[in-house]
Amino acid sequence: MNALTWLFLAAVGAASATRLWLAQRQIGHVRAHRDAVPATFSGAIALGAHQKAADYTAAKTRLAMIEVLVSAALLLAFTLGGLIQWLSNAWASFFIAGSVAHGTALLLSIFFLQALVFLPASIYRTFGIESRFGFNRMTVRLFVLDLVKHALVGLALGVPLLLAVLWLMAKMGAWWWLYVWLLWVAYSILLMMIYPALILPLFNKFTPITEGELAARVARLLERCGFRSSGLYLMDGSKRSSHGNAFFTGFGAAKRIVLFDTLVSRLQPPEVEAVLAHELGHYRLHHIAKGMALSAAISFAVLCVLGQLIDQAWFYEGLGVHSPSNAAALALFLMVLPEFLFFLQPLTSRYSRKREFEADAYAMNHASAAELEHALVKLYQDNAATLTPDPLHSAFYDSHPPAASRIARLKTT
Repeated sequence: MNALTWLFLAAVGAASATRLWLAQRQIGHVRAHRDAVPATFSGAIALGAHQKAADYTAAKTRLAMIEVLVSAALLLAFTLGGLIQWLSNAWASFFIAGSVAHGTALLLSIFFLQALVFLPASIYRTFGIESRFGFNRMTVRLFVLDLVKHALVGLALGVPLLLAVLWLMAKMGAWWWLYVWLLWVAYSILLMMIYPALILPLFNKFTPITEGELAARVARLLERCGFRSSGLYLMDGSKRSSHGNAFFTGFGAAKRIVLFDTLVSRLQPPEVEAVLAHELGHYRLHHIAKGMALSAAISFAVLCVLGQLIDQAWFYEGLGVHSPSNAAALALFLMVLPEFLFFLQPLTSRYSRKREFEADAYAMNHASAAELEHALVKLYQDNAATLTPDPLHSAFYDSHPPAASRIARLKTT
């Protein structure tokens, strides 16, 4: 143990305690406001729906608290508990220690164990919480099939990336981190380009929407906004959940507009148009490009720091690894860094909420503010989104503005 060990333990303890405290605040706040619909929504959302949202939020948050404890325990097991070192020793019986093959096997085994530990929570979330509140439409067969598909896609996409990263770390000298950063940026862009056409169809069916009032409205909206896409598609999201959503996916000419069938079944065409105008706002205001640039800048800084730490014996020893390697350094850094950066999360959440307000403003200039308001209220109710989140919890985590403040701004603009 060294100074890093104690600093790491302090970071894990502070972050975990804060996560649990914020979760408890969230549960207490939604329960305290469970029996009265906020005035902003009193004429649109029934008390029963409001109470359902409060209970749903509390149930999800309780599960999140368990996951916080499990995550902290697993992190300590991998690091100070010696699990990374044990896995490294075990794979050294099959591959040359420190080789690209050895590092790839080590990282894959870590990812597998992490997924395995959190699988029960995923099962309970889907077949417990989501089923109890009437959202789940996933069968056991489909759940297992999704697991297999995700694993295969993850291996197909992840293994070549891991091999390339570890090779660059071994061959490119002190500047390896810069080459890895360039690879990561290129890989991210490529993934965005192939995701709509090659990956998404493995999990869902996409039907082009080319006729009817909705198609006509969307075409006029795109023309007003000067936006080109490869098409408007209906996705069969209802086979997994009754939650509704809409999103854009892809990059460049491969951009697609995707609507969940559950969304189209609940919203009127003018409301769908307003929701899409909001999503268009993210593109037209360059939120996507800015997000990619910010992500690239952060990954550049992170890899630069790792480049300075990778040859430091105290870095490994302080985190429970006694056989330094490139793969072990990568694993340790990826696991430990979130604990040290946790208290910066309110900044990223605030930035995200600002972008949501900007996209709302864009939507109001290109569609109806009243229709966007109606659509959001329906989505809050249908998705059982709490109308009364704890302010501090919301400030820490929420990427979207609280319902009341968002609707209030739509009403007053």
